[in-house]
Amino acid sequence: MDTGFLPFSRPSITEGEISSVAEVLRSGWITTGTKCAEFEQSFSEAIGCRHAVALTSATAGMHLTLHALGIGPGDEVITPSLTWVSTVNMITACGATPIFADVDRDSLMISAETVEPLMSDRTRLIVPVHYAGAAVELDPLRQLASQHDIPLVEDAAHAVGTEYLDRKIGVDGHVIFSFHPIKNITTGEGGMFCTDDQDLADHIRRLRFHGLGVDAFDRQSQGRAPQAEVQEPGFKYNLPDMNAVLGIGQLARLGEMNQRRAELARLYLSKLAEIEAIQPLQTPASTTRHAWHLFIIRLDINNVGMSRDHFMAELKAKGIGSGLHFKAAHLQKYYRENYQHAFSLPETEWNSERICSLPLFPDMRDEDVIRVVEAIKSILRSPST
Repeated sequence: MDTGFLPFSRPSITEGEISSVAEVLRSGWITTGTKCAEFEQSFSEAIGCRHAVALTSATAGMHLTLHALGIGPGDEVITPSLTWVSTVNMITACGATPIFADVDRDSLMISAETVEPLMSDRTRLIVPVHYAGAAVELDPLRQLASQHDIPLVEDAAHAVGTEYLDRKIGVDGHVIFSFHPIKNITTGEGGMFCTDDQDLADHIRRLRFHGLGVDAFDRQSQGRAPQAEVQEPGFKYNLPDMNAVLGIGQLARLGEMNQRRAELARLYLSKLAEIEAIQPLQTPASTTRHAWHLFIIRLDINNVGMSRDHFMAELKAKGIGSGLHFKAAHLQKYYRENYQHAFSLPETEWNSERICSLPLFPDMRDEDVIRVVEAIKSILRSPST
């Protein structure tokens, strides 16, 4: 068995995709152009959404969406604390207040039941998170948002290829995807905002390129219109062609890469069933296709004689990488010291102390999964101090 270091994640990039990037670099046009337009079109068709806007990151997508929706000082945005801090940072940076909803213990996702008690006359937005490749219970949340006449924006950074009740995540509503290197497809860095709202899509396109009245790339003139004027102050979040062309190749292989992730996840689940101290997440029945972005376990820290952090260090000592997704946002230094709201988040905090992401990426072999499981058994049999 290979004893070299097994990383937590590694992007699966083919020689053909590398050649495509090189062709763009040689073309003389490396910023936003025809390849970005092609990537947006291909993504829209693959997901089934009406509009797809490519951006430099999912964080950029959240920033622009908050801005376009007019979220600002005095407003409240309901979202989980058990998420990557980018969403909470963007809410805070625009002057609004994040209101944290607790998650289900075994799916790590919020629900209409945990969100509704937090609604107030200051609530302006709900941002649920699709977690680890499973889908949040969307329909009750959408109904709740509709009853209060506020928008709902889905954080789908983990959910490229996920299906909820046989509907692809992103096919409707307002949805933000991530193409960071550890995600199911990558553009190096990048993201996509998807919506069925023409006006909002146009607004996001304008905001991503300085607030100009035309896009960063004019499809007719193959350049920028000289008469373009600023319609409103905007930003610089357009995705370059050298990133977009990588996304085109990755998107074409999404199905096969997600299938391999699912095979590896099934093997993990089978082998880990033998270990009482390890508890994987549970998949909601409404998730009819799991993208398996992450394989997350919870460690029974009360009975194994070690903390989660110590467990991760032991894995590293055995040449195995792992991840933490996530330390709850309200427990991060800035929010501990500056955020005055008090919330009861028992399931969030219970999981934040115990979760660990095991290696999972398409180029892994079955033998790698066996190696990880055997390492876990060894660590739990003989914990070092």
